[in-house]
Amino acid sequence: MLGRIAAIWGFVGVCLFLGNAIYKLALISSQMEMDELNFLHWLIMGLWITFMAYFEGYMGFQKGFSPRVASRIFFLSKNVTITRLIFAPLFCLGFFDAERKRIIFIFCLTISIIALVKLMESVPMPWRAIIDIGVVVGLTWGLIFVVVFTLQAFRSDNCSFPAGVPIK
Repeated sequence: MLGRIAAIWGFVGVCLFLGNAIYKLALISSQMEMDELNFLHWLIMGLWITFMAYFEGYMGFQKGFSPRVASRIFFLSKNVTITRLIFAPLFCLGFFDAERKRIIFIFCLTISIIALVKLMESVPMPWRAIIDIGVVVGLTWGLIFVVVFTLQAFRSDNCSFPAGVPIK
C-alpha cells in the first residue's frame, strides 16, 4: 500500500514539476505580439522549435529522462522507504538513491537550468518568447513520455528501463 502511495506521489510530483514549468513558460510566450514578428523571427522560431523538439524532447526526455523516471517510479512502488515516500518526486528525478555519477549530473543540470532561467529573464521580447516556446515544446514532449513510459511500466508489471538505483 505504501509503495503505491509513494509511486503516485512521485508520479504526480514529477508531472507537477514539469507542468508548472510548461505553464509558466507558456504564459511568458503568450505575451509575444505575433503581428510584430518578421521573417527572421519566424525562421529562427521554426528552427528553434525543431531543435528543441529533437534534442530536448526526443534525445533528452524520450531517450533518457522519461524512461528513467518511469523506472524509478516503478522501482519505488516495490521498494518504498520512509525517506523515499516523503521525497518521492525527488527520488524519481534522481536526486538521491542513485549512482553517484547520476546524482552529480542531476545537481549540475539543476544548477545550470536555474542559471539559464535567470539569464533568460533579461532577454527582450520577442526573443525570450521564442526561446520559451522551444523549451515548452521540449518539456511537453518530456511530460507526455513520462506518462507513456510510466503507464507501460505498470501495465506490464515489469519495467525494462534501468532505474539507476545502486544495489546495496
